[in-house]
Amino acid sequence: MEDNRLTIKRWAEEDRPREKLLLKGKAALSDAELIAILIGSGNKDQTAVELSQHILKSCGNNLANLARLSIQDLQKFKGIGEAKAITIAAALEIGRRRRETEPEQRTKITSSKDAFQLLNENMMDLNHEEFWIIFLKRNNEVIKKEMLSRGGMSGTVVDAKIIYKRALEEAASGLILAHNHPSGNLKPSQEDITLTKKLKDAGKSLDISVLDHLILTDADYFSFADQGLL
Repeated sequence: MEDNRLTIKRWAEEDRPREKLLLKGKAALSDAELIAILIGSGNKDQTAVELSQHILKSCGNNLANLARLSIQDLQKFKGIGEAKAITIAAALEIGRRRRETEPEQRTKITSSKDAFQLLNENMMDLNHEEFWIIFLKRNNEVIKKEMLSRGGMSGTVVDAKIIYKRALEEAASGLILAHNHPSGNLKPSQEDITLTKKLKDAGKSLDISVLDHLILTDADYFSFADQGLL
């Protein structure tokens, strides 16, 4: 039997909500387009978007009113079976729970000691060098910490292009660089000093600041910022 439903696959590419989300971002989609992604297809008379618009109109174009509809209420719309009704209800429930969730309290770096404490759990007891980055917002809140490279006893390779590619992906305004010295020697090498200057200079054109570079051992650290080397 021929399937007469107007599915998303049959739409012009520019009208497909999934493609629109990928091209323009989720904020560019209307409520009806978002619901259309959930239900996937309409009925023989309406596309998924048109059916979603019809459902929303019956609720005064108010998502809160839509969330109050039961599974049975949703199934009264032509083209909405039990599975689609459950999908809509589940998505709206996730939205409700999200609003109730407390915003995550982000760590804020106010000193070199804060950065050391954040990284120490990852870098202690290592017998090889690792190079880590802390990505920061403009107010010095931590976006994330990430290991960029791993090396041997005497060094690790650091690529400025990779560092700033990751910084742009995370929308970071500031960076704290860090690597460990398995030897236990906290004194920066000339290579450490040259690398720090190179990375700091590379970030200037991108308006991304290198705020510090830490050298870590298991129990202590050296801060370029504290020592006036930045």
